[in-house]
This record gives sequence, C-alpha cells and structure tokens, in this order.
Amino acid sequence: MKEHSLFQQHMKKNSYFYIVLITLVATLGGLLFGYDTAVISGAEGALQAYFTDSLGLSSLVHGITVSSALIGCIIGGFVSGYFASNIGRKYSLVIAAVLFILSALGSAYPEFLFFTKGEPSIALLITFNIYRIIGGIGVGLASAVAPMYISEMAPPKIRGTLVSLNQFAIILGMLVVYFVNYGIANGQTIEWINDIGWRYMFLSEAIPAALFLVLLFTVPETPRYLILKNEDKKAMSVLNRLYEKAVATATLVEIKSSFDKHQGKAKLFSFGKAIVIIGILLSVFQQFVGINVALYYAPRIFESMGAGRDASMFQTIIMGLVNVVFTLIAIFTVDKFGRKPLLIIGSIGMTIGMFGVATMAYTNTIGIGTLIFIIIYTASFMMSWGPVVWVLISEIFPNKIRGQAVAIAVAAQWAANYFISSTYPAMMEISGGLTYSFYGLMSLLSAIFIWKFVPETKGRSLEELESQLVKSNEETQQKGDSKYTHETAYKTN
Repeated sequence: MKEHSLFQQHMKKNSYFYIVLITLVATLGGLLFGYDTAVISGAEGALQAYFTDSLGLSSLVHGITVSSALIGCIIGGFVSGYFASNIGRKYSLVIAAVLFILSALGSAYPEFLFFTKGEPSIALLITFNIYRIIGGIGVGLASAVAPMYISEMAPPKIRGTLVSLNQFAIILGMLVVYFVNYGIANGQTIEWINDIGWRYMFLSEAIPAALFLVLLFTVPETPRYLILKNEDKKAMSVLNRLYEKAVATATLVEIKSSFDKHQGKAKLFSFGKAIVIIGILLSVFQQFVGINVALYYAPRIFESMGAGRDASMFQTIIMGLVNVVFTLIAIFTVDKFGRKPLLIIGSIGMTIGMFGVATMAYTNTIGIGTLIFIIIYTASFMMSWGPVVWVLISEIFPNKIRGQAVAIAVAAQWAANYFISSTYPAMMEISGGLTYSFYGLMSLLSAIFIWKFVPETKGRSLEELESQLVKSNEETQQKGDSKYTHETAYKTN
C-alpha cells in the first residue's frame, strides 16, 4: 500500500522507547479498568453476608450491588467526551485516577465519618454503592480516554499495537486482582473475610491507582488536543520529542490543517451520521456477541454443563490464560494484517465456538467439548474484537468530534454490557441452547457488519483518515448515491 502519511517518515532514535513509556503509563488506566470491574468477584460472597443477608434483603438488591459499578461506567462513558474536549486527554485520566482512589478507599471503609463500623444498614449499603459507582465513572472515563490518548500520541505504523496494549492491560488487571483476592482470603476464616477481608480487596486498588496518578504528571498532553486549544508551541514541543525537526513541523501543519478546515466547534454529525453509527455498532456488537457472559459467568456455565466446582474454577483459569495469549497475538498482528481481517476471522471463530456451545446445551452433552468450544470462542474474541474495537474507536473519528463521538460509542458499549450481562440468567432459564445460539448469531452478524461497513485504518495517520472521510461525504452529497458506504471513505487513491 502506498504510504501517504508524514508520520511514516523517520522518528528520532530514542522516540520509540519514549512513546512506549508514555503508552505504558496510559495503559495503567486499562489495568485499573480490569481491576475495578473484577475486584467484586472476590468480595461478592462477603458483601452478601455483610449487607444482604444481615439486613434481610432480596437477591435482587445483592445483584444491584454487585453490578452498581456498571451504572458509573455508563455515566463515565457519557461524560468522557466533555472532559476530553475541555480539560484534555491527560487531565481526564488524572480525574479517572482520583476517582479510582476515592472508590477504593470508600468501598473499603464506607462507614467513614457517618456510620459505625460493624453495624450494616440500608444507608450504609447505599453509601457503598455510591462509592462503587464513583469507581465505575473512573472506569468509563479511562475506557474512553486511554485508547484516545494512545492513538493520538502513537505513529500510524505502530498505533494498532500500542492501543491494543490497553486491552492487554485490562485482562492483566483482572488476573492481578484474582491473585490479590486469593492472597487476601487464603488461610483466613469465613468470618474474617466477611468482616474484614473484603475491605482489603477493595483497598488494594488504591495502590495501582495512586501509581497511575503520580505517573500521569510525567507524560505530556497530546499534540492534537494542544492544537485544538491553539497551544501550538506546546504541541510542537511534544512532536519534537518524537520526530526530527522538519517532520515535526510538517506534522504540526498537517494536524492544524485538519482543524482549520472546520472552524468553530464541530457538531457530532458534521462528518456524516454513518461514521458515528459505525462507531456505536462496533461497541454494541463487541458486547452482543456475549463475551462478558463468558467472562462473568464462566464457572456457572461449566457447572451447568456438569463440571464440579473445583473443575469449573480450573477451567476458568484456563480461559484466563487463553485470554492473555490471544490478546498478545492481536498486539503483534494488528499492524501487520490490519483491523478488518482480524475482526472477520475473529467473528467466524466466535460463531463456531458459540454455536458449538449451543449444540452441546441443546443435546445436553457434557464433556471436554464444551471447554474446547468456549476456548475457541474466547480465543477468537481476544485476538480480534477485544483489542481491535478499541483501536478502531480511537482512530475512525475526526479530530474535531473525536471526544464526543468516542464518548457516545463507549457509553453505548457499557449500556450493551449491562443489558447482556443482566439478561443472561433470565435467558438461561428459558433455554441454554437458545441463549448461546443468540450470541452465535450476533457473532455471525458482526462478521457481515465488518465486511460491508467498517473501514481499514492500518498504517494511516488520523488526519489522512479524516481527509478521506470528508472527501467521501462531499462526493456522496454531490452524487446523492445512497449506496455509497463508508468503506469507500478510507480507500487510498
């Protein structure tokens, strides 16, 4: 493919090391994303004993408590656009870090100031949920802004790899907290865990959150945001850390040009509705294929198909290792093979895996086959839809609307996550085979969606992609051709 971008020219000798360090700081937001969403798994039983059972509340209340952070995730996704566009990508992550710390401390000791320790009440339960929602807002912010930050800092030829590291950090955060929870609970009595242990689990998050906060003050704001705010000198300083002077200057001109074409504040649909809808559907499909059902309910899935409790936990560990290995495959191939091929291959693999699980459920067949099909499914997701969707969402939107468009896409993702996760138990009561068939169908439709509507963005600067999108919209308006798709928008000449 012909290389057009100014970014493809030579970088400074030490700039790769510099950009990797910056990326690793930003991916701590992804690690905390995974940590915060998974920490509840170890504390869930203790919370039920401490709050739900002692207060005589229903399982519905317990379910709301366990999933309350997702409400914050949706809120955080929605407000991320405002923060990213008004205070910047860097300081949006700073706010997320502060929220993580507040949530960790408050969830560990919700009695602070207003309640007596060891005396659960409805008011205390509400306070605990508020702290969990605060953490969820941090997750929503980080899930939107961290990939955006990395995307705007990274050169095109390694942008996919660097953004994919954020997904690896999410998976790593989940694995880390599983071991932390195990270490806290190991050798302790149930009484101690129900009274004290769960508090340490939530408190442990404050350590990586504090590290994230401190390290954020060592990284720069992105050049694109600085130029958006007319701080060209600061933007040039950042670009000079990455590129030789001539290339940095030309890059500055290229970015400024993309903003100058659209004076004032751009509306969400300034570049057409299709690209925004594509971003939203990428997010929705990522959840409707059922991945979080496989992650959240893995032990229950294996138990329902005949595995004992110990065997189901072991099989869940196997799934965790598969997640890590195949996320690494995506990291090392996304900039080589491109976004579309990985997503389509992943969709096909997920379709095979889910329909295989559905067949096992329909025929009530219990055995190693179920584990194999779920591994095929999760491996396919982790090498494609897991990391690559975050890459695309951070790339496809033009500079002027990136903050607000990413916010809407991420909020839609969390809403879809909540919907799929909350409906799984009820769907399973109707039919396990039908439930898994639904996720298989969504996987098949996701392949068709990628093939027909999603652009390839590999190896091209964000400004190049925007330029092609603008050109496409102008040609579409001139031709009035309703069949003109956004795949055309990003084709190179």
